[in-house]
Amino acid sequence: MSAPTKIPGYVAGTWDIDPVHSDVAFVVRHMMVSKVRGRFEQVSGELVTAENLEDSTVTATIDASSLSTGNEQRDGHIRSADFFEVEKYPEWTFRSTGLAAKGDDFVLTGDLTLKGVTKPVELDLELNGFGPDAWGGTRAGFTATTTIKRSEFGVDIELPMDGGGVVVSEKVGVELEIQAVLRAS
Repeated sequence: MSAPTKIPGYVAGTWDIDPVHSDVAFVVRHMMVSKVRGRFEQVSGELVTAENLEDSTVTATIDASSLSTGNEQRDGHIRSADFFEVEKYPEWTFRSTGLAAKGDDFVLTGDLTLKGVTKPVELDLELNGFGPDAWGGTRAGFTATTTIKRSEFGVDIELPMDGGGVVVSEKVGVELEIQAVLRAS
């Protein structure tokens, strides 16, 4: 299957993640009654789109200290050894290991390294499009989501609540909006 015939505007090549137009976010249940959202302000990476889309690859790095939830006190606690221990583990990485069609979308598999622990993850991937930008270049957009268990990555703080439940849920939703720029040849 050749991707260019399946995806309008598809371009094979090497792309750099545009950190200004990308969003790496997470959501966790808090106090069993609501959700808290956060994002990472610093992300970089490379996508290589192959002639056969399923041979494409992704590598990405997140600066863990660039975490922002909109509350400085909470951000400081999440950066601490209780959660992400960013002084010891300043970067998180993702390296793809496979890409497969799933209906009209795709599943991107890869190894996520967070807090020194590497685990396989599957991301539901949507290709949002390929096209020219205002500066004579070419852009691509992708949406990806997954859910991970924080304890599997060494974020195993237990904060039980009186009457049952926990302050921070075990499951963490990950939401990515990635825009990438095709490298000039």
